[in-house]
Amino acid sequence: MSMEKSKRSLTILAVVAGIVSAVACGGSGYSSNPTAPNPAPSPGGGSADVTITINGMNGAQSFSPNPASVKVGQTVSWRNADSTTHDPTGSGWGTGSIGPGQTSAPIMFSTAGSFDYHCTIHPSMVGTLTVQ
Repeated sequence: MSMEKSKRSLTILAVVAGIVSAVACGGSGYSSNPTAPNPAPSPGGGSADVTITINGMNGAQSFSPNPASVKVGQTVSWRNADSTTHDPTGSGWGTGSIGPGQTSAPIMFSTAGSFDYHCTIHPSMVGTLTVQ
């Protein structure tokens, strides 16, 4: 292979790797999806109405309770009981990284519906939040 072809191949590989990385990271985790639950961080950072515990990388058993239920206007926090960092995220919201032993800031949900979420770091970790 010529030096020119080798450089071109490396450039193409770098571009493809950048695209794959951007897609895998998913951007900000926020969406303009009209069915998003319209969450908002709670002022004052107080305790949440419901706390979901992160148990580890166990598929649908990763979060407890799962599914979890709240009423419109209530707040939810995620508590990490695992030994590694997690980042629960749904359509239009995200907790940010939660280290071992930490609890996320409460998020208020203002739209009724059933909302699936996952850990952006470990996509096999899935949960459902029902807002009534």
